Amino acid sequence: QVQLVESGGGLVQAGGSLRLSCTASGSTFSIYAMGWYRQAPGQQRELVAAISSRGGSTNYADSVKGRFTISRDNAKNTVYLQMNNLKPEDTAVYYCNARTSSIATMRSAMLGSWGQGTQVTVSS
Repeated sequence: QVQLVESGGGLVQAGGSLRLSCTASGSTFSIYAMGWYRQAPGQQRELVAAISSRGGSTNYADSVKGRFTISRDNAKNTVYLQMNNLKPEDTAVYYCNARTSSIATMRSAMLGSWGQGTQVTVSS
């Protein structure tokens, strides 16, 4: 069972940047597709970005395309989410997810292992 620990959240002004990290342990990281999700108060958890196990495929929510970039370093067992030009509507708890199924399954939040989340707050 893989364990995930997110870091890098915080408070930032609109237009600013943050980089989130999620480090995995307990299993072979390179077999997992990885995803970043977010959940705002009163809202459902939604997929923000996903990356395939070897990094060859990525996908993004329309709301973050052109602003966020997902990447991974399998040697460091870490997946990143670079967030630029942040907006107040990006405020949420961001969660990391790992699953051995295809990146296409990331549309569902029902699978895989989760980290504890990291808070991102964007002020206007």
